[in-house]
Amino acid sequence: MRLLLSSPARIWRQAERSRAILPIMIRICLAGTGSAMLTTAVSLALSRPGVESYVVQMVLTAYPIGFLIGCLLSRPIVSRLGHERTFMLITLVATLAASGFTLTDLMPAWFCFRLFGGLAMSSMFIVCESWINLYAEQHNRGTLFSIYMLTTAVAVLFGQLLLAAVGPHSPHLFTIGAATVLLAFLGKFAFGGWPPLPAPQPDPVTPAMPPRSERYGLAQLFRLAPVTVVSIFQAGITNMNIFVLTPLYGAMIGLSAAATVGLVTTISIAGMLAQTPVGWLSDRFDRRVMLLVQGVLSVTLCASIAWLGNSSKPLLFLLFFLYGATALTVYPVAIAFANSQLHSRHMVAASGTLLLLYSIGNILTPGLASGLMERTAPQAMLFVLGGGGILVAVAACANLMRPPLKTAAARMTGADP
Repeated sequence: MRLLLSSPARIWRQAERSRAILPIMIRICLAGTGSAMLTTAVSLALSRPGVESYVVQMVLTAYPIGFLIGCLLSRPIVSRLGHERTFMLITLVATLAASGFTLTDLMPAWFCFRLFGGLAMSSMFIVCESWINLYAEQHNRGTLFSIYMLTTAVAVLFGQLLLAAVGPHSPHLFTIGAATVLLAFLGKFAFGGWPPLPAPQPDPVTPAMPPRSERYGLAQLFRLAPVTVVSIFQAGITNMNIFVLTPLYGAMIGLSAAATVGLVTTISIAGMLAQTPVGWLSDRFDRRVMLLVQGVLSVTLCASIAWLGNSSKPLLFLLFFLYGATALTVYPVAIAFANSQLHSRHMVAASGTLLLLYSIGNILTPGLASGLMERTAPQAMLFVLGGGGILVAVAACANLMRPPLKTAAARMTGADP
């Protein structure tokens, strides 16, 4: 009887950390919803007659440029101000950038607003991911990170639903988008401060871990966790660009506009539903094996879509659903594996480096894939996306076969990857 009574209490205590981050997740969801809504609203505004093509390219390019700048600036700001105050600054910048769209139609100003919007969102990702990795323990890191990834996926979906509710041609689109981001800023006063971080564990400097003063860059990360470096680049190739390229693919294979929108929504729902179970699995199995399976499945599904997708619309939707559930969950597993190998003092620097790598993959893919699709066939999109899956599978095999490094995180917890 005592055992039966103690089990719910133990489960409740174990879930305490997950409950404690919910206010933060709500603020992330609000900021992400506003950003997703504004992204679509800007694209709709730029598609109106009379807007020159070079202006469209200039404004759309501003966001990834700002994303890159945010990756470079976030680490020193977090080191100086801390995670919570940096988040407040970020949401303030995002609110001001979003509000600018309501004040002017000048395209140079819109370039600046999108630039600062991209900077704010990349900084928010770095702040939140590094904070979660500092806050999490080895046994629940994958679960907490999957909650974060689920929050960002829900935010993208909510942004589109909010835009549809307001109306794509409503004059209030930018006002409502800015108000949603403002709510993320005001959430500080509604929810209070963030939970305290655990005290950092002292750890001697080893060959696998550079000294505190050294930036934890790409070379150190690749030596420690090559599968993470490759997987994050693959996520940059896939996670945002699948939503950019799939409408082109649908149009080129003859799908109606409604069917194409349904296909994009199917991918989004698949990624959202898969986050929590994949996070749960990654806390119980070797994450390198998880990434190997995800890489192989991604390649197999891309080949299946290219070969069988045109034969049946229900089959096409099913295959894209499975691909979304597989490929869109590589990122959290890779991040959880890397941070299980890192000492806490390197997590902010590592998050910034990995997000920078993610943004490079994000910027390079659309032009390459769309150019190949235009010159060859729509299935070229699947060739590019499947290539990323091959890289993940090969890197996971290499990571599994090499001798293990005794890292700081493993020494402190005694846990496996």
